[in-house]
Amino acid sequence: MNNVNIRAQLLEKAAALPSSPGVYIMKNAEEQVIYVGKSRKLCARVSQYFRNGEKNRKTERMVANVRSFDTILVRNEAEALTLENELIKLHMPRFNIRLKDSKAYPYIKITVKDEYPRVLYTRQREADGARYFGPFPDQTAARSLLNTLYRIIGIPECKRVFPRDIGAQRPCIYRDMNRCVAPCAGDVSPQVYRTVIDEAISFLSGNTAQVRRSLTEKMLEAAEEERYEAAARYRDSLKALDALRQKQKVVGDPRMELDVIAAVSSEQAAVVTVMSVRGGAIAAKEDFVFGGEEIFDAGMLTSFVLDYYSLRDCPAQLLLLADEDPEDVEACEELLCGLLGKKIEITVPKRGTKHDLCLMAQKNAEDKLRETARTTESENAALIRLAELLGLEVVPDRIEAYDISNYGNEQIYGAMVCSVNGKFSRKDYRVFRCEDGQDDYACMKSVIYRRLSHNKEKGDGAMPSTPDLILVDGGATHVSAAQQAAEAAGVFVPIIGVVKDDHHKTRALTDGDREIGIARETAVYRLIYGIQEEVHRFAISKSGAGKRKSLRRSSLEDINGIGRTKAKRLLEYFGGLEGVKKATLEELIASNIGITAASAVRIYFHPEDGE
Repeated sequence: MNNVNIRAQLLEKAAALPSSPGVYIMKNAEEQVIYVGKSRKLCARVSQYFRNGEKNRKTERMVANVRSFDTILVRNEAEALTLENELIKLHMPRFNIRLKDSKAYPYIKITVKDEYPRVLYTRQREADGARYFGPFPDQTAARSLLNTLYRIIGIPECKRVFPRDIGAQRPCIYRDMNRCVAPCAGDVSPQVYRTVIDEAISFLSGNTAQVRRSLTEKMLEAAEEERYEAAARYRDSLKALDALRQKQKVVGDPRMELDVIAAVSSEQAAVVTVMSVRGGAIAAKEDFVFGGEEIFDAGMLTSFVLDYYSLRDCPAQLLLLADEDPEDVEACEELLCGLLGKKIEITVPKRGTKHDLCLMAQKNAEDKLRETARTTESENAALIRLAELLGLEVVPDRIEAYDISNYGNEQIYGAMVCSVNGKFSRKDYRVFRCEDGQDDYACMKSVIYRRLSHNKEKGDGAMPSTPDLILVDGGATHVSAAQQAAEAAGVFVPIIGVVKDDHHKTRALTDGDREIGIARETAVYRLIYGIQEEVHRFAISKSGAGKRKSLRRSSLEDINGIGRTKAKRLLEYFGGLEGVKKATLEELIASNIGITAASAVRIYFHPEDGE
């Protein structure tokens, strides 16, 4: 059945839907979920996709892949938003926007339930009653703020745990420098230490005014007591705090605490900017770019907000600038209040200072979108030119590259990296253990077959979507091996190899029958070279990690009943592997590994005893 007839059938089915709230689930020919959306009126919303009206490129591409859809009716917009969010997390659809996994982000953690709370850097957010700040966009941002906190407020930087370590060691030089309140000295009560922690929490929450007052009081007190060195250090901390404050643009009343969220989109990408206003100043800004195949249309901002604040602390007020349905905004507010257990107000201001803040966030989002567009335009030009050179029917938005790496016969891996619209999609990377020995062609054939046949047989979404183009590290022979594997898997996808010169530099591409020179195609060469370098790096990292793991593993662990702990105990007890080999059964039992394990070790090295 051709696409016109399929679309007509889907439109007929959509037109029969009720005009009530619900969630729609788009599926492709393999019954994989590729898009999830919500609507107050399912009939009108779903029908729009299959009518012949104008759509943006990403939406049109999604619709072209749809072969069926399901719907789930709900009672109201809040239920629709909740269900949409849960289904996106469950199915990870190809065309939906998604925030990065929170595990990848750094946090600053304060163990507020401890008698002497600690301030820590972490990448694990747990339900342990601690107070978490973040997530931060990268490690540098988190550690920089943490170091400023140490310097200004005097939180201990060491790994000592209090009160356990009080008096265990003499205080370090930071106490003499007034860089640390030094609970290790034993003269800082939990109540006094708690006031310092409260200052840290205020500082991390963006309220620097309270911290400034405390530092000023300490400076004046030190000066009055003629502790001039201490007063000078407090003065320097105040200067550092003021310098930090000057970097923050003051935009309103000192009591203003809110987040401002604005979204802009184009055919190529969408950007959501989140500005955090604390103490009347812009304390932080984050830009989230959604490109590639991710669709950002009406109703997506409220989904973003719900997902975003499920990972972060949320102020009492949020300002949005977007064409969001008021009922969607109201539903989002209701769900956030329930999720966070506190009152949250979401508004879409139309005038005044708060509207100006929204316009500022929008301007930042537009600047980021223009920057993204320039990069995307260059990447698209390279992909279009690559398609022309190779004679492909479609522009290869999704490219997978493969490389084989090994350490002898033991650690042989096939690595797969994925590039989507010129950007690496690390969530789609895969690694395959090869059992074919040092035969690159057999390994390549095995890896390609396992990758392409997996979804075809199981359809469980464990592998990413089928690529538009496969790039293998090797010439015509490697291409032939990959083509045989793809044919055996029943998947037909263009496959090209990389031809290198005598100096191991990329000279051309080959489809197995002909060579296509790219030395003078600067944009294409840069694209292919970047993908080659990434897949080679990934392959080396995986095979190297496997080798390091095998080197750390003792050969004693090959014996039934001997794990890492018992192997370590044996080696320490007998002074090495030779001592273990020579040990009698009685000596092995004396090493306290148990009679059964001791017997297994003795028989392993002396099979005649077993006989």
